[in-house]
Amino acid sequence: MISVLFICIHNSARSQIAEAYLNTLAPDRFKAESAGIEAGVLNPLVVKSLGQEGIDISGNKTKSVFDMYKSGRSFDYVITVCDREAAERCPVFTGVTQRLHWFFPDPSRLSGTDEEKLENIAVIKSEIKSRILEWIKTV
Repeated sequence: MISVLFICIHNSARSQIAEAYLNTLAPDRFKAESAGIEAGVLNPLVVKSLGQEGIDISGNKTKSVFDMYKSGRSFDYVITVCDREAAERCPVFTGVTQRLHWFFPDPSRLSGTDEEKLENIAVIKSEIKSRILEWIKTV
């Protein structure tokens, strides 16, 4: 199994989406986890949006990437899904084969009604899913 860690700012949306998709799309090849630079709270609209696809992350807890680092965890891939400045604050894991950076907009910064936010989250999810589908073809 190829181990993958997705990291974003608070582990509340983008990294959770990426983890859920990779574990759903290729569970026989990958074991994905996620964490945040600062552990936050799951974004309820992201939970709802993934739930509409039959993916339940409502029981997930946000995790700190530094706690994972301190525990000596290693991953084949560490993929940051936040802006480059935030990604630079991530620790360097020993034993990492590859470190990748994929930028996606932050759902916590969306404005508008919940329905408008859900529409924009659907776009972000689609971008993440497409990126993962393309990436797993190359690994």
